[in-house]
Amino acid sequence: MIKITFVQPDGTAKSVDATEGLSLMEVAMRNNIQGIVAECGGQCSCATCHVHIDDTFFERVGPAVDDEEDMLDFAEERVATSRLGCQVSIEQELDGMTVRIPSQQG
Repeated sequence: MIKITFVQPDGTAKSVDATEGLSLMEVAMRNNIQGIVAECGGQCSCATCHVHIDDTFFERVGPAVDDEEDMLDFAEERVATSRLGCQVSIEQELDGMTVRIPSQQG
C-alpha cells in the first residue's frame, strides 16, 4: 500500500493508505482529511483541494499545467510546489510523500 502523509497548518500529521490510480484529492476525501474541501468534485474547476507537495517529491509529481495552473491563480497561500490534489494521480513512486494543507482554500 502507498502511504501519504497530510500535514495540517498547525503541524498535525495524518498518514493514510492510498490506492494507486486515485487522485490525491480522492484519497484525502476518503480519509476525512480536514482542509480539503473539493467543491468541484475533482473537475479542476476550483482551487479547494490545493496542497503543497513536499520538495523531495515535487519533481516526481511535476508542476501544474494548463487549466490547473489557471485554477491555482485563485488559491490562497500558493507556493512553488502548489498543486491541486484532484490533478495528482497516486502512483507507487509517491509512497512516503508528505503534503501540506494551506490554512485556507481558494
